[in-house]
Amino acid sequence: MARIVLTTFGSYGDLYPYLAIGRELHRRGHIAVIAAPRVYRSAVEEAGLAFAAIRPDVDFEDAETMRRAMEPRRGTEYVVRELVIPHLRESYSDLEAACEGANLLASHSLTYAAPLFGEQSGLPWVSTVLSPMVFCSAHDPPALPGATWLARLRPLGPTAVGTLWRLMKKISWSWSEPIRDFRRELGLPADADPFWEGQFSPHAVLALFSGHFALPQPDWPPRTTACGFPFHDADFGGDADAERLGRFLAEGPAPLVFSLGSSAVTVAGDFYAAATEAARRLGQRAVLVVGDAVGAGPLADTGTNAGTDPTTNQILAIRSTAVSPLFDAASIVVHAGGIGTTGQALRAGHPQLVVPFAHDQFDSALRVKRLRLGLTLNPHRLKPSRLADTLTELLASEDMRARAAAMAATVRAEDGSAAACNVLEAILG
Repeated sequence: MARIVLTTFGSYGDLYPYLAIGRELHRRGHIAVIAAPRVYRSAVEEAGLAFAAIRPDVDFEDAETMRRAMEPRRGTEYVVRELVIPHLRESYSDLEAACEGANLLASHSLTYAAPLFGEQSGLPWVSTVLSPMVFCSAHDPPALPGATWLARLRPLGPTAVGTLWRLMKKISWSWSEPIRDFRRELGLPADADPFWEGQFSPHAVLALFSGHFALPQPDWPPRTTACGFPFHDADFGGDADAERLGRFLAEGPAPLVFSLGSSAVTVAGDFYAAATEAARRLGQRAVLVVGDAVGAGPLADTGTNAGTDPTTNQILAIRSTAVSPLFDAASIVVHAGGIGTTGQALRAGHPQLVVPFAHDQFDSALRVKRLRLGLTLNPHRLKPSRLADTLTELLASEDMRARAAAMAATVRAEDGSAAACNVLEAILG
């Protein structure tokens, strides 16, 4: 039996894959410790896993924090330079305590203290990557936030794109100076960029997504394994939402499903109002997963933001629900493109409409469109008429429906949690 510490930082989409892996490790007889911000303690313990609080303690329900974090162009810089890096030493101290007696450590792309501790302590560590965007492949350039045009450079070839990446590394070099300073204090070399090649473990890199969604590339780090998506479902909606949703799904044909995940829902703007109007125009049943979003239009109940459209009884708004069964019951899934939600939509096997707000969501949208699994729209230009037209195109596309079904069969055949655990156990020996 081994003690394995899995570190993560971010939204629930950054937590759930590690809960899935942790539960599989537990099933295999290991002790899995999830090291994350303290706000996730209850979610981790409800999953039956050990928890260790790692700073920074970010309030993911603070409106201003989430507004800045989800800003399309500067959101990633804000998260890295203002939320994470200033607390690097605190993170390292917390992680040192969490790793007492540990046999293995797994890092997340934003847990910059984890590689430092692994190197300094000699504890074996692996790096994990949730989104293919993180690899910044010159062979398969991603759509970066604020620079989605980069993906269009793919026809120029890896040499030209690689030159651009080197320029971007020089631009971002100053961002990581505090990390390099701390490395020097620890007596570690500070030549590798912690935002680029320096984040990847020499022992193993776990790509926690399907290799059919993003094909492995020649310039991915050595010893990278495309594991598949590790799926974990959780339901925070409560009994009232579950009962209401169950009745609604049983009373008619498959609905459109609109869900912005755990991050974009905080900056939803007019998204749900546009969704409501578009569904009405099309005469389609719809389920809106609105969380605590403001602006759910006429569907908002006082205090719950959930209810049924009083004019048609064809549109249901709920606060939250387990994603897998809802997506399975959909006709079209409309979402923001977070990698976890994208994986769930791929597994459900329906055409998708991706409305990206920030971070890796633009890259997910690009890949869904490129694979002919769905379409994409700009959330800041989202009008009911345009949304209705796009949904009409998706509903009519037999090609996309067939492609989505084929991808679902592939994704369902993969077991991301088991594949990741196999690599971890191989390192343990």
